[in-house]
Amino acid sequence: MSEVREKASKAQAVVPQLNRLSTEQKNNALLVMADALIAQADSIITANADDLERGRQQGTPESMLDRLALNKERIAGIAEGLRQIVELQDPAGEVLETFTRPNGLHVEKLRVPIGLIGIIYEARPNVTVDAAGLCLKTGNAVLLRGGSSALSSNRKIVEVLHQALATTDMPADALQLVEDADRSSVDEMLKLNGLLDVIIPRGGASLIRNVVANATVPVIETGAGICHTYVDESADPVMAAEIAVNAKAQRPSVCNSMETLLLHAVYAEEHLPALAEQLREANVLLKGCDTVRRLVPSALSVTEEDYATEYNDYILNIRVVQNLDEAMEHIARYGTKHSECIVTKDTSNAERFLHDVDAAAVYHNASTRFTDGFEFGYGAEIGISTQKLHARGPMGLPALTSTKYRITGNGQIRQ
Repeated sequence: MSEVREKASKAQAVVPQLNRLSTEQKNNALLVMADALIAQADSIITANADDLERGRQQGTPESMLDRLALNKERIAGIAEGLRQIVELQDPAGEVLETFTRPNGLHVEKLRVPIGLIGIIYEARPNVTVDAAGLCLKTGNAVLLRGGSSALSSNRKIVEVLHQALATTDMPADALQLVEDADRSSVDEMLKLNGLLDVIIPRGGASLIRNVVANATVPVIETGAGICHTYVDESADPVMAAEIAVNAKAQRPSVCNSMETLLLHAVYAEEHLPALAEQLREANVLLKGCDTVRRLVPSALSVTEEDYATEYNDYILNIRVVQNLDEAMEHIARYGTKHSECIVTKDTSNAERFLHDVDAAAVYHNASTRFTDGFEFGYGAEIGISTQKLHARGPMGLPALTSTKYRITGNGQIRQ
């Protein structure tokens, strides 16, 4: 039996046991896991250093190494994510609807765990803990397959979490890590019908395309983030600059960072040179259309391919548009339905943007960097769904449940 199937079978076997745990028992397991991460931070950082060194030898860009890097502050943040999950309401068992039919049948609709969830992700070891915490809190087992670039980190993290779970009522087998770094292990996961109930990919566009195109197991698609900020004619220039710099430079390696800045022509003529300088001070390389290059001669020329690229780096496209319609047309063509923002004082334009732009999260006068489960009050997140079925946007605990009808009768039969 392959490693993938063996670990999936182990996880599936303990799903009934998970379903019998109380919220208190699940919360206690998460707290023990959080404490263990803090206590074992040094050993996790040592394992992470192996991944970072291997990445540097392979020429991995610094922005991607930043996604991979762990230190005590980041580990403390990851542990805090688990504690945040403890504070959240457990959705498993929540009664959503109750009614009695004319024939006397009493019907309850309630939330239940999905079962065994597969997570395929790339170079962010924090996902290992986030996914484990969210799945276990909702009574789901989880099969993790991280990227080869973070294998040493993920292996150590799961080892620490397994040791912690062994002291709790939570079965350690509910958390499994696929260590086979060959792509064939991903391909096998995609077709584990009968074992996996759903697969959630977290990563770049190529990973997500592969999962969506080849999986026979149901998929919740967490999409790539080609996010835009449109600065309207009436925008406050100070606010617009702060939002733009934050959306691009605060952490460019994540999916909710801005890739293209759209500027109303009137706004650009007056304010773009100063804004460009602020972006350059934040180490952002600018690419622009002809109008942008006239106003900012140092900007490089932007291409159609650039508009369709998720950089995950300190690179920003800037395009000047004539009006809101042109901005929304651009977003509809190049966006990935993730997060989109308008900066404006015009409430009519703001309302139209918020209503008409098709994305999981739409913003008025706020950075797209807020599209995040922690920022939305969900604790950690399993991912940001850009599809429309089952879940959309940052996926917290309720997104990891399904529903079940429980019917009570007193001998009714259907005529």
